[in-house]
Amino acid sequence: MTTARGSADGIVYRLARPEDAGAIEALDSSFTTTTVFEVSDPGSGDGAGFGFLLREVPVDPPVHKVFPPEEHDEQVFGGGKDSDADARTFVALDGDLVCGFAAVGYAPWNRRLTIEDIEVSPGHRGRGIGRALMECAERFARERGAEHLWLEVSSVNAPAVHAYRRMGFTFCGLDTTLYGGTPAAGEQALYMSRPCR
Repeated sequence: MTTARGSADGIVYRLARPEDAGAIEALDSSFTTTTVFEVSDPGSGDGAGFGFLLREVPVDPPVHKVFPPEEHDEQVFGGGKDSDADARTFVALDGDLVCGFAAVGYAPWNRRLTIEDIEVSPGHRGRGIGRALMECAERFARERGAEHLWLEVSSVNAPAVHAYRRMGFTFCGLDTTLYGGTPAAGEQALYMSRPCR
């Protein structure tokens, strides 16, 4: 992929390089929200009802979430001959500053492109950078022949859920136990997808 300019604000999008690893690791992915998504079982008690109810509820005080540092797999940097052909990391640059990234992987068996991680620094949010990174991911998805894009998001990350919905993603499932035994215990994993356009 060649370097591509963003909208009027001059953000540049390109494949990540190994030298971007430190900046990706240091990116602030924290957020604050005044609402969260609550998952409940609306079962009737007679065993006949199946399913879950998902509703957005206000929280007071607001939730401030800081994610623990992650190690990003260097094999996805660059997409060169030694990298995984079905994985990529795209970065958004404001000058020399990495202000966002998206790490993705394609699974041929079900033709799914998974958005493994997508982050935009707080000072750069609301400018379309996440959407542009998702467009980079979707171009890669089309190259691979993907039928859909898929991601997982925490039930407390209402700002991300709303952003993904604006990008055309819909809820397709959940896991109420994924974060058990982690610092995020008590949160639920929400799965969202959209067709590859």
